[in-house]
Amino acid sequence: MNQRSIPFYQHDLGPAEVQAITQALADPILTTGETVAAFERELASYLGRKHVVAVTSCTAALQLSLEALGIGPGDEVITTPLTFIATATAVIQAGATPVFADVEPETGNLDVEQVAKAITPRTKAIIPVHLYGQMCDMQELRALANQHDVKLIEDAAHCVEGSRAGVRPGDLAETVCFSFYATKNLTCGEGGAIATNDQELANRLRPLRLHGMTKNAADRAREGYTHWDMVDFGWKYNMDNLQAALLRPQLARLDENWERRQKLADYYREHLRELDGISGPADLPEVKHAHHLQTIWVSEARRDELLQDLQANGIGVTVNYRAIHLLTYFKRRFGFVGGEFPHAERIGGQAISLPFYPRMEFADVDQVVQALKDALHHGSRQAA
Repeated sequence: MNQRSIPFYQHDLGPAEVQAITQALADPILTTGETVAAFERELASYLGRKHVVAVTSCTAALQLSLEALGIGPGDEVITTPLTFIATATAVIQAGATPVFADVEPETGNLDVEQVAKAITPRTKAIIPVHLYGQMCDMQELRALANQHDVKLIEDAAHCVEGSRAGVRPGDLAETVCFSFYATKNLTCGEGGAIATNDQELANRLRPLRLHGMTKNAADRAREGYTHWDMVDFGWKYNMDNLQAALLRPQLARLDENWERRQKLADYYREHLRELDGISGPADLPEVKHAHHLQTIWVSEARRDELLQDLQANGIGVTVNYRAIHLLTYFKRRFGFVGGEFPHAERIGGQAISLPFYPRMEFADVDQVVQALKDALHHGSRQAA
């Protein structure tokens, strides 16, 4: 009997989201309105932050954070080359220059010692990325940022639920940025948010997400038309009510879904341990892993072959991530060459992300692991 295909990701949206969308459609305001405001309050409560500003993507969240903090042309921002391209392109969009530092070989997260070496008088911010859902060492990064009077902006696209040594996303940073992209633990297809405890910063961020305007459509509908002003140069980055409606029911079951992903991650780990040639990022002590991705590391010489074999057998896979400083645009614009960030380059050449989502069954994990075992054996036979 043929086994079924297993997608890389499958959302768990259902009746609760349909009902929430139906309620949002009953409101004449489909753009940024009370549904967005309700989601912002609920996410702020979950995170323990005072303010959340909902936007269209984590890219937008990162760019607006930089701009609201006054970081732009002539400034440098240190981040990791082992991330999605948007972490670095948001820096470019803000007019600043991305500077890379290498990662920890055991986790793939930004290496604090390498960050320290990359700091110059032009450094104005550090953007750590909580890769795969495991938090960076925010206590050490905060101490380093304080020492050099630079800002911390967290890219927590992979990590809503996580913590490390009691520190949660946003606890030690000026802002923390989230993604609600199609494959994220919270998803509305596209979307993002910025969280902060700084009232003045939140007041700057809200106009920046909507052209720099002092009133939005919901304000005008609620209060009646009065003249609005444009107080800054802003962007069209505001989340709408339909996106927020999809997110609110998921937020209510976020911890329940995390518990399911924890069980699946443990099951994966137990069975992957039986395969030769498979390793992966270490889970550090005192970490609550958000388990956004189930990523393994394999021989760089065999990685692409294994990707092809798995896909040919109906297993959805992807790569998180190739080292972005070696992508054509970054090499052409900034002159990067191979060998500058060896740990990021090694991991980028070895990474395979396997299917992983709350609706997965343990039997699905068995099928993925068996397909991986067969692919490894198939390559071994060919080599012989």
